[in-house]
Amino acid sequence: MNKKFEDFNLDKYIIKALYNLNYKTPSKVQEEVIPRLLKKEDVIVKSKTGSGKTASFGIPICENIDIENNNVQALIVVPTRELALQVKDEISNIGRLKKIRCSAIFGKQPIKEQIRELKQRVHIVVATPGRIIDHIGRNTINLDDIKYFIIDEADKMLNKGFIEDMEFILNKIPKKSAKGLFSATIDDDIQYICDKYLKVSNILDIKYNNVFDNKQIIENKIKSSENDKYKNLKSIIYMENPTSLIIFCNTKDKVKKLYENMKKDGFLVEELHGDMSQDKRIFVIKDFKNNKFNILISTDVAARGIHIDDISLVINYDVPRDKENYIHRIGRTGRKDSYGKAITIFTDKDDKYINEIEAYLGYEIKVLEELKIDDIAKGKIKFEKKSKEVLKNRKNKIIEKNIHSEVTKIYINAGKKKKIRVIDIVGAFSNLPGINNEDIGVVEVQDLCSYVDILNYKGEELVKKYKEISIKKKIVKLRKDRQS
Repeated sequence: MNKKFEDFNLDKYIIKALYNLNYKTPSKVQEEVIPRLLKKEDVIVKSKTGSGKTASFGIPICENIDIENNNVQALIVVPTRELALQVKDEISNIGRLKKIRCSAIFGKQPIKEQIRELKQRVHIVVATPGRIIDHIGRNTINLDDIKYFIIDEADKMLNKGFIEDMEFILNKIPKKSAKGLFSATIDDDIQYICDKYLKVSNILDIKYNNVFDNKQIIENKIKSSENDKYKNLKSIIYMENPTSLIIFCNTKDKVKKLYENMKKDGFLVEELHGDMSQDKRIFVIKDFKNNKFNILISTDVAARGIHIDDISLVINYDVPRDKENYIHRIGRTGRKDSYGKAITIFTDKDDKYINEIEAYLGYEIKVLEELKIDDIAKGKIKFEKKSKEVLKNRKNKIIEKNIHSEVTKIYINAGKKKKIRVIDIVGAFSNLPGINNEDIGVVEVQDLCSYVDILNYKGEELVKKYKEISIKKKIVKLRKDRQS
């Protein structure tokens, strides 16, 4: 009999949030990790990307947060800003109905804004190593009440030389806190951290059908001349007719060139690479998640922040020069219990790299069946029809049902500079007919604006009824947050 989330005896608001998020039954990693972290045991987890590990530590953390304590109670360290935002979003969704506030702290953000945010009510912080060390050095974050310390994607972090950073942070964390380390691989550096700082005797090796023996991901390769690569790419897309597709190139220049060509040919496509601003990259990933386009072209580095569960096809337009990058790329599809496909286009000059990848995998990648002209033509009609639906939905601003249909995030055009405080917003909203304290969730006050979660399905009606309200005798405008 399959285990249910209710079997973990979780808070009713956590259970409700999981139901809203369509979390039906725990994944393997969640079954193993949640009970241990609920009991505040240390864990070392070896598990692939897409196994549901964020929720495996996010659920017990949210369960054990004391919302009456405004200090930071959990610190999660991740290798990239994109991942920080994704983890923050997932944990915020899990804890939203319980009124848990989670913040993402990373570099290339104004430090002063982060300091102000940390002075507010923040229960959980997701951070990159350098920036959290900066805050520790400035004494702008209080770690005294930390119950949980999590290192996520440790292999990507420690391989970049962050061992000293991890040790510095670990030495600042209360010894009684529960610690968790999550990694796709466990090398000597990671083992050193585990042996020194974690009280655990064995590694939880969560074996899914992984890329070495599974057929959760169908892998194919196709040989092409350099001149025919683009033509073959288009043929593959039409043949496979994917709902969503990531195309990988080895350099940002190749991403840009391919993006321009596909844009000219009418594909609903966006690019993702290191030359783009942080904000632009974040919005591209968000729009991809929200099905505003169906093809993303990316470099390896930029794609590390992409955790989307329903990618149906991955195409390696360029063969990766690092065999491990091949694993990371194709791991973008076939996530959780879904199936996916990965196709690699290679030329004569790529033979060496294909051979290295296959030696690493322990098997030969199957050659893709011949691309037949009639099948391509039929597939093109189907794919273009599918893309038109995506475009139609985008143009008509048909927005998918929010994962928290009972939660509406409301934007307020006033913040700290107008001397607005959290208590002022709570007071103003609770005085509105039909709204009480139980209906008011997480409140965030920024310099020029504020955000408030309205719970219990009351938000949509509220923004229809009130375009503006009075807060501290100031008339402020309300609208549904466009990014929620």
